[in-house]
Amino acid sequence: MSSPHDFDFLHGEWEVANRRLADFLQPDSAWEEFEGTSRCWPLFDGAANVDEIDMPYLTSKGLTLRLFDRETEQWSLNWSSSRSGKLFPPVTGRFEDGRGEFYGDDAHDGKDVRVRFVWSGVSESGARWEQAFSADDGASWVTNWTMDFTRPKAS
Repeated sequence: MSSPHDFDFLHGEWEVANRRLADFLQPDSAWEEFEGTSRCWPLFDGAANVDEIDMPYLTSKGLTLRLFDRETEQWSLNWSSSRSGKLFPPVTGRFEDGRGEFYGDDAHDGKDVRVRFVWSGVSESGARWEQAFSADDGASWVTNWTMDFTRPKAS
């Protein structure tokens, strides 16, 4: 069952290894790999958080606002890019057995897509996030971006 503390693992500083498809809907397109850093802090006694990721390779930053709905026991994940300054449509879902799955609807290059975010491998020292798009209402998925989070080494 999901709770307001599902994302407590994410609080703090992270190094992020990114891997993404050059074309988000073409599984055979080339993969780009680049580093980033992220910082997450809690709000609402854990029932919300904000993170900012810095991706110098893309010359942009991203921001995610996560909110826990106590009535539905679901999270909404709301993403924004520094390039647009706009909020993308949210994905919603929950954690079960240490894995978080979140779904929503969006558009990519003028095509309607179903979006899936998955959080897995969650621990104090690491986690994995992945994004997938479906152009056929969830019948098939193209995983197009992964982020592997690790805690920075102490200096």
